[in-house]
Amino acid sequence: MHHVKRNRQTPEALAEKKQREKSKIDEFLTLTDDVLSRKKKQEWSNDAFELTQRLLQINPESYTVWNYRRNILLNGIFPQSTPEQINSLLSNELSMTTTALKANPKVYWIWNHRRWCLENVPDGPERNEVPSMEWRQANWDKELFVTERMLDADARNFLAWNYRRYVLANMPTRRPEASELAYTSRKIGANFSNFSAWHQRSKTLARLWESGQLDPIQSRDDEFELVSNALYTDPDDQSAWIYHRWLIGSGENKTQLEREIQLIFELLQEQPDRCMESLVHYKRLLLQNHSPDSQTLKQEYQDLSLRLSAVFTVLPYCAMVRVAVCSNTPVLVDNALDTCIINKAGTVWSHN
Repeated sequence: MHHVKRNRQTPEALAEKKQREKSKIDEFLTLTDDVLSRKKKQEWSNDAFELTQRLLQINPESYTVWNYRRNILLNGIFPQSTPEQINSLLSNELSMTTTALKANPKVYWIWNHRRWCLENVPDGPERNEVPSMEWRQANWDKELFVTERMLDADARNFLAWNYRRYVLANMPTRRPEASELAYTSRKIGANFSNFSAWHQRSKTLARLWESGQLDPIQSRDDEFELVSNALYTDPDDQSAWIYHRWLIGSGENKTQLEREIQLIFELLQEQPDRCMESLVHYKRLLLQNHSPDSQTLKQEYQDLSLRLSAVFTVLPYCAMVRVAVCSNTPVLVDNALDTCIINKAGTVWSHN
């Protein structure tokens, strides 16, 4: 930390520190060799199972050890266990990975192991010779709670958001889509810059519209009002602009398109860079879809494009549709005719 005085360590203290570090490394390498040796011999014992846990607590990113741990359960432990014992074992696995996620919330293999655990939970004790689903339902309900706690800790954890979508799609008893819409409202209200929450909202709305549970016309107008608040609050944040672009879509609704163009004109004085790019894009949609012969609109589009070029370097037509940036250098990602623009900061926007 800045302005914190460092205590100079003696040569003896430094030597002791290095020795401790070396001991930890030696212990880790010895443990790794032991576990991989047992894996090679296809040992499915409880001792091997406990060793994998020790190793994963040190290095949770070892997918090989996670795979070995699952094979031990499947080939060695589950065959000797009752359904009640299997349920208990998997509950312990979920508890273990919850602890691991608190320290390593963005390690994919931990999330992957949780999926496997959930998919292997027994249904539950039989009631009148029919599986009760008690164990399965209880674990899936708890899992949704876990994802909410993880997103409370880091609202932008995309792995947690992806996992939440998986849980919602596979719960034995599905939750109403409207409840997820309310959840994204809370997350967006807490932070307009939460791109993952906007993305989740778009997925939820698409399902509600497709199923007929929500009027697409009225609800889309409500969404425009929500995203407009975000744009006015922080016009430089791209999360809301991307969601706004999703709402506009291909620009088939002329009334909505003209209304949103007017809104962006009002924002133009506050944030010319971001507003101008969207304004040019929407003007082009209006020209292409609704008024292809309008000379006035063509002139407006050309004038705005010239203004945009003062802020952005416009690349000519080339084989681009999505552009990644590495050290401010554009990299081709996909093939399609498209125009891409790069602002002075090096941020790339796909202009299609």
